Amino acid sequence: MADDRSQQARPSLSRQLLPAVHGILARPLSSYYLLIASCALLLLIGLTMVFSATSVKAYAEKGNAFTVISSQAVYALLGLVAFWIFQRLPSVTLRVLGRGLLALSVLLLTLLASINALASVGVLSRNSDGDATLGPLVADLNWLILGSFSMQPGELAKLAMVLWGADVIARKGPALGHWRELAMPLFPVIGLLFVLVGYNDLGTMLVLLALIVGLLWAAGVRLRVFGALGVLGLAGVGLLIAAASRGAGSGTAGEDNYRWRRLTAFMQPLETCETTSTAGEYCYQLAQGRSAIFEGGWFGVGLGKSALKWGWVPEAGNDFIFAIVAEELGVVGCGVVLALLSVLAYTGFRIARRVNDPFRRLAATAATTWLVAQAVINMGGVVGLLPITGLPLPFISAGGTALVVTMAAVGILASFARAEPDAARALNARPTPRWVRLLWAPLPPLPPARRPGPQRSPAPKTGSDTKASEGAGGVRRR
Repeated sequence: MADDRSQQARPSLSRQLLPAVHGILARPLSSYYLLIASCALLLLIGLTMVFSATSVKAYAEKGNAFTVISSQAVYALLGLVAFWIFQRLPSVTLRVLGRGLLALSVLLLTLLASINALASVGVLSRNSDGDATLGPLVADLNWLILGSFSMQPGELAKLAMVLWGADVIARKGPALGHWRELAMPLFPVIGLLFVLVGYNDLGTMLVLLALIVGLLWAAGVRLRVFGALGVLGLAGVGLLIAAASRGAGSGTAGEDNYRWRRLTAFMQPLETCETTSTAGEYCYQLAQGRSAIFEGGWFGVGLGKSALKWGWVPEAGNDFIFAIVAEELGVVGCGVVLALLSVLAYTGFRIARRVNDPFRRLAATAATTWLVAQAVINMGGVVGLLPITGLPLPFISAGGTALVVTMAAVGILASFARAEPDAARALNARPTPRWVRLLWAPLPPLPPARRPGPQRSPAPKTGSDTKASEGAGGVRRR
């Protein structure tokens, strides 16, 4: 009896942990520290897995196992510089920067599409690898290459749309409820990006679409507008798939619908991939990725001990690196990656909910939606729940442009986390030394002071007051 009473009087583990978690989350800078910690761990895991997944192939082709990881480490350093720069920029500068990034990304995407189009009709020549060339400039489907420098304009378009779209919607304010205000200039720019990006890169177009949905949802656009946009978006995706499928083949019936076969390969049984040559051409990568996940089991075969990375899994260091994570680290390792991405998603949306500035709220929602959607599409393609679209896994996959742009987005989120009202008050109450602010980040502006005294009941609102209260950067959703 005494033991039963002592066990009943002793609080359960959940009752002990929940107050501690709530206490940690209630601290003024908890969003900032959660963001930094989750992204730093993801970056560390990414660098480790890139070296593990690419060392064998790099040694076989280049004679140096450190070729890819050396480049990825340089891009990680550039990404940290981008994080530092964007963390220091005020929202006014970010709004102006968004217009410049959008113009630059549209220019680069137009150049990339023009070179590929001219090469397809025979106006421009192709090199030994089959890439279109314009003097020293090489266009490799989604890449622009100039000497040893290469970049993906589509990755830059994601960051540009976050800043420019948030600025446009925040400026519209309550007028966003009118269809004309919603359409101009947002829809023409979105349509242009979809055409320039979606023809060759369906995955990036889907991420841009998710980003736009996040922006409009945070702005409070009516549900019937989402229905209309959903129909238009699906129709546009279908047209781009059909156009790219017809334009990419060499004229034979088997190659004329390559994108449709690639998108539907995940619905085919693995036996079809292994026994049917036509289907296997499009789902071989998926079958090998599933084999890697199966071999890993719960705890994996051990870091660096993957067998399928020896040329069996295509793009093992990039699009399908999650399969190598599953093989070497098992379900436990995949769970750690998923947990860190979940913390990043929670923190990003928490920042969007807590900041006061409409632009910050919209940009934080769009950036978080972008990173979450890209991670879901990549991992869903690897495990066979979604089509394979060729998107990298944020922080984990090899790739310079994607990593630098992702770190810049995290820097924006970090700047917004420091601008939360409680965080801004705490930082200004005990300011760090001047040299620390110069080397890391300046103090955020103080939010409006709270008025002391009892709260009075608000007066009834008139029609004009109701419209004005529907938000700068948002409208009531019906």
